[in-house]
Amino acid sequence: MSNLRNRVQLIGHVGNEPEVQNLESGSKVVRLSLATNESYRNKEGERVTKTEWHNVVAWNKTAEFIENYVTKGKEIGVDGKLTSRSWEDKDGNMRYITEVICSEVLLLGGK
Repeated sequence: MSNLRNRVQLIGHVGNEPEVQNLESGSKVVRLSLATNESYRNKEGERVTKTEWHNVVAWNKTAEFIENYVTKGKEIGVDGKLTSRSWEDKDGNMRYITEVICSEVLLLGGK
């Protein structure tokens, strides 16, 4: 049961070309946005689709896989954990972000 703590699984479409960064330490990091959709019917019976955007970060071998096989628009599944961080921007404003730290990627859909 301990592996269920802070675990996230999402299936969605990649919203941007993955941004690859090679760090001085030799590590590789990839960042991308992932869109997930939820559909429901409103009171009038009309179908409504709500899209949520998720920030996904992958490191090293997972990042290499994404760099080689994942492109904008591709449907993928990701497994990972949620993390939040904050920083101060150049204007002195605090910024906050929640990200999915991806440990596994599954390619879905057609070409």
